[in-house]
Amino acid sequence: MVATLRKIKGVGEVTAWTMRALIGRFDRFASGKQLARFCAVTPRNASSGQRVADSGMIKAGDPQLKSVVIEAAQRLRRYEPRWREFSTSMAARGKPTGVIIGAIANRWMRGLYHQMKELPMAA
Repeated sequence: MVATLRKIKGVGEVTAWTMRALIGRFDRFASGKQLARFCAVTPRNASSGQRVADSGMIKAGDPQLKSVVIEAAQRLRRYEPRWREFSTSMAARGKPTGVIIGAIANRWMRGLYHQMKELPMAA
């Protein structure tokens, strides 16, 4: 698992080992959405009645895992053309940098789930 994560440009040894230690097996999650929520990189909703508002990311999850995933998203934004284009399109719509990084982290974890869940791993 660590070797597979290390093949992703922008994912280093510390990120890969931290994810391995704190996530464990990817196949224990039913969906990428559950994995993103476990990593605390999903938006928090603060709506009430007619008022609809987002208020950052959820507070749940391991803070070390969340910070590693956010740092990886920042590197992905810098090094991977797919995420650079995604970032540029969100910035063109007026989204702040923090929101862009959070969106990249969320989408990356959801995609990574599908990529990693099939890997044979020891428990």
